[in-house]
Amino acid sequence: MAQESMEIALIKYNKKTWCKSGLLGFFVGLAVIVPGISGSTVAIIFKLYDQFLYALGNLFKKFKQCFLFLLPILLGMGLGLLLGFITVKKLLELLPFAIVCLFAGLMSGAFPAVKDELKGAERTGKRIVLFALGLLIPVAIGCVSALLATENSVDGVAKDVFANVRWWHAVLGVVVGFVVGVTQIVPGLSASAFMMAIGWFNSLVSSISMTYWKANPAVFVVYAAFGVGLIVGLLTFSKLLTYVFGKARHTAYSMIVGLSLGSIVSMFCNGDIMEVYTDWAKNGVAVLDVVLGIALFAIGVVGAYLLVRYQRKKDAEAQEQASQKASEKAEI
Repeated sequence: MAQESMEIALIKYNKKTWCKSGLLGFFVGLAVIVPGISGSTVAIIFKLYDQFLYALGNLFKKFKQCFLFLLPILLGMGLGLLLGFITVKKLLELLPFAIVCLFAGLMSGAFPAVKDELKGAERTGKRIVLFALGLLIPVAIGCVSALLATENSVDGVAKDVFANVRWWHAVLGVVVGFVVGVTQIVPGLSASAFMMAIGWFNSLVSSISMTYWKANPAVFVVYAAFGVGLIVGLLTFSKLLTYVFGKARHTAYSMIVGLSLGSIVSMFCNGDIMEVYTDWAKNGVAVLDVVLGIALFAIGVVGAYLLVRYQRKKDAEAQEQASQKASEKAEI
C-alpha cells in the first residue's frame, strides 16, 4: 500500500472537540492507576484512535500539527494521573471491589464501540485466532500479577523495589517504561496490570511523596529512565501500528477486540484485586462493597452504552450529510 494511503488528517479543534480530546487524555492518565483500564480503548470509543497513533508516530516529522493535536490529550493525561494518585487510589483503598466494578461496567458498556470497528469484516481463521490470542494476553498478565502478589510482599506489605537503587534499576526502568508506553497505545493492555506482574506497581505508586523523595532521592534516576523508555515506546510503537492498520486493518482489529474484552476480565484477576479476595477469605466478604459494586457496574454499563448509542447516532448523521453533499455535487 502506498505511503499516501496511510496519511491521516488530524481534526481541527473547536471547543467541543478540544474538550473531547482532553477527556481522552484524562482516561489515558487514569489508566496508569486503575488496573485493567485501557486508555487506547477509550480513544477507539471517541473515534480518535487512528489520529492519536498518527500524531504520536509523526510528532517529529510534523511537529506543530501533531503537537497541537496532542496538547489537550497531554493536559488531560496530567490531570488523570493527578486525580488518580490523589482520589482514585484512595477510593480503591476504601472500596476496591466497588470502584473496580464501576470501571469494568464502563468498559463493558463501551465494548460495542470497539466491536463496531469489525462491522462487515469477514471472519477468517487468522482473525479468529488473533481474537483468541488478544483475549488471553491481558487475562494471562492479570493472572501472573495475581500469582506474584504474595511474592512481592512481606507480611501483607508490598516490598519496596526502589529501597536501594542500583545502576541496573535505570536499565530496567527504560525497559519497563518502554513496555508501559506500548500498553498505552495497544487497546486492552493495562499498564498497572503489567507493573503488578513484575512487582513495580505498589513501589512506584508509594514512592510518589515528598517524604519518600527526601529519604531516597536516587529514585529520580528510576523515574528518568522510566520516562525515556515510555516516550520511546509511545513514539516507535504508534508508528508501527499506523503502518499495520494501513496494511491489514480488520485483521489487526481482530486482536484488538480480543484485547479489549480480555482487559475487562483482567480487572477482576490481578495483583491488587487478589488482595481483596484474600482479605475476604480471612475476614469475610465485605457485603457493602459487593452490593455497591454490582450497582456501580450496572450504572457503568448503562451510562457507557448510552454514550456509544449517542456517538453512533452522530456518526450516522454525519455520514448521511456527507452522502447528501456528494449527491448534490454529482447533480451539479
